[in-house]
Amino acid sequence: MLQLVWIIVSILLIIIIFLRTPQENVGLSSFATKSDILGSPSSAERFLNIFTGFGILIYFAIALQFNLSS
Repeated sequence: MLQLVWIIVSILLIIIIFLRTPQENVGLSSFATKSDILGSPSSAERFLNIFTGFGILIYFAIALQFNLSS
């Protein structure tokens, strides 16, 4: 069960990191202005930063658990 959660978190982190656009690009800001799903670009970026940080912490906690159990 824990390994399944670890795999899902790993895949989500890879997707989030690859989908992040550089600041010069207007990808996230144009998406946020066309559809009001994410709110303003700065709040969407803040949410993605928090979500990514939380995912990294979960990933490290599970990896530590696997290393301590083996």
